[in-house]
Amino acid sequence: MASTIAGTTGKAKALDLFGGDRKWNADSWTASDDTVRGGKSRSGLEVSADGSSARFYGCLDIKTLGGAGFASQKTTGEWDLGEYVGVRVEVEKGDKKRYTFILKDKLLPPDPENGREQATISYEADFELPSQTIPGDTHHRTVIIPFASLNPTYRGKLKKDAPDLDTKNIKQISLMMRSFFGTQEGNFSLTLKSLTAIPEIPKQLSDTSVTNVDARKLEEGKGTAAGRSDQKTDDLRNQLGRPVSYWSKVSDPSALPLFEWNWLLMIVSTTARLAHP
Repeated sequence: MASTIAGTTGKAKALDLFGGDRKWNADSWTASDDTVRGGKSRSGLEVSADGSSARFYGCLDIKTLGGAGFASQKTTGEWDLGEYVGVRVEVEKGDKKRYTFILKDKLLPPDPENGREQATISYEADFELPSQTIPGDTHHRTVIIPFASLNPTYRGKLKKDAPDLDTKNIKQISLMMRSFFGTQEGNFSLTLKSLTAIPEIPKQLSDTSVTNVDARKLEEGKGTAAGRSDQKTDDLRNQLGRPVSYWSKVSDPSALPLFEWNWLLMIVSTTARLAHP
């Protein structure tokens, strides 16, 4: 059964959350790294002089915590995204590492004993640019993350009984670099032009390439950083308006180097609830 997202109408105009009409502001973001668990990973958010772009960067250390590790930047606020169906991430430049986009609709007061943020459910999706078979950094790419593709997790583990994401009450947006069971480490860098809430998933994909990422297989140690899943869902097929035959032609990453497109659109389209009934 397809997952549902509360309050989605898909009739609003695109809304720039960061970048675009709303300049980036480094002061709005704070680090949340594995140093809280004794790790040595670090992250930063560097904003361009004119506020038109922001670079999420740092170093992921996985040796200190025995193969684990994470580095992230988060921002808090009040966003009513009930009229939107996903987020468009405009990437100015990205490396080959896999990143995680996270939303929260609930926050708790800091723990009175240690002052740390108390755990709540995270709704997340993983993406990487470009495919591991393409050499070098990538430039000027677009990532579309449907809200229906977000996986609910609690303290890093899937939470199958989680409520639907309340898009009318988004409290926190985060970008994360994690080890995925020791499959990646070291320096990372992702320069973003904008994060934009979108009222519908693009259907005109003639100049784009689409891959179907099963983030949870990798998170559970069942895949590799280059792996892709061919699993399709009726829910997201209908959202994207394409037949199964179309997706089957582009879901194989080994085929990606055959195409020379200016824009790469990666649809992160496998939900935890459908992938793990």
